Order: sequence, then C-alpha cells, then structure tokens
Amino acid sequence: MDPDGSEQDPETKEQYASVYVGREEDIKRSERITAVVHDREVVIFYHKGEFHAMDIRCYRKILFFICKPCIYLLSRKLLKFQFLVTRCMFNFSADSGGPLHLGEIEVCKSKSVFNKFRSCIVCPWHKYKITLETGEGLYQSIDPKDPSAKPMWCSKGIKQRIHTVTVDNGNIYVTLSNEPFKCDSDYYATGIFKVIPSS
Repeated sequence: MDPDGSEQDPETKEQYASVYVGREEDIKRSERITAVVHDREVVIFYHKGEFHAMDIRCYRKILFFICKPCIYLLSRKLLKFQFLVTRCMFNFSADSGGPLHLGEIEVCKSKSVFNKFRSCIVCPWHKYKITLETGEGLYQSIDPKDPSAKPMWCSKGIKQRIHTVTVDNGNIYVTLSNEPFKCDSDYYATGIFKVIPSS
C-alpha cells in the first residue's frame, strides 16, 4: 500500500523505480549522457550545477504530404497507404523526433515566467527550444501591430516529458515521470514510433 493509502500493482511500482545511470563526476565532466530507463530512452544533462532528465527524442510529430490523385485513390479504397508513402514521387513525410542529446543548450528570456532566463535544449533537426527544467516548448512571438517591437519568448506548454534525477553518494539515478497527462514526446518514447526495441 502506498503512503496515501492507495494500492499500486508491482508492475507499476517496478516501472517507476529509480535506475542507476552513471557516476556524478562522469556526468558532470561530459555534461550529458544517454540511458535507457525501464525501456524508455532518456538524456541526462548537467548544466549550471543542476541535473536534468528528459525523453531523448524531440516532440515534433510526423508530417505527411499526400498529393491530390493519391487522396482520391485512398478515399475510394483503390490504393493502400503503404504504397503511396514509398512509391508516389509526389508524397513525402518529414523527419521527426530529433536527437536532443546532440543539441546545444541556449538561454532564452521567457515572457511566460515573469521575464525569467531559462536554459533550453535546441533540437538539432528542428531548432525547437525546450526548457530543461519543465519541458515547455518555447517560440518567439511577434506583435503584428508593432513590427518594431522586440520578439519575446513564449511558452507552447509542456511538450517534453521531464524525469526526476537523484544524486546519492556520487551515483546518479533517474526515476521516470508518472504524471498522468500526455506529453507530445510520449509519441516517440512509447508505442509504434518507439526508437529502441522492447526487451
């Protein structure tokens, strides 16, 4: 029984148990490492004296473009989806789920948190900026009525799942987030788009 009085099945407890990912001194030296925690790929950053862990793949979703003739054939069930992705030269799918462990860390001044400076990882494929602390996606807003105004960094909301990092006797442990809400990064960390094979 949990401290709050609720029962938790053993499989769920195992899924959210802390996992050793490395030595504190090694991670501080390299500033980032990747690890697999309960079948989920994560990246652990050490930045400005703090450890941060998040899903390793950027939250950007797949984008398909399908030409009009293929849409017509699909709607009439005369064509299978697998065919048009691989055979029609006018159809394409954009890359997705960029490798955040290869991105650079930048500092952005965020309007959404009282003009606070926030450290962000920048996706090397899509240039999306994601806060290390909360997993919020940031974008630069502009005021169309005042084009001379300086663009401000604003939040899209939480897009990347953040996990808990614990330091114990020089060892680093990661505990997966058990927050009930869905994050866009869950798309690549679970289900059919999962990058690593299940064991």
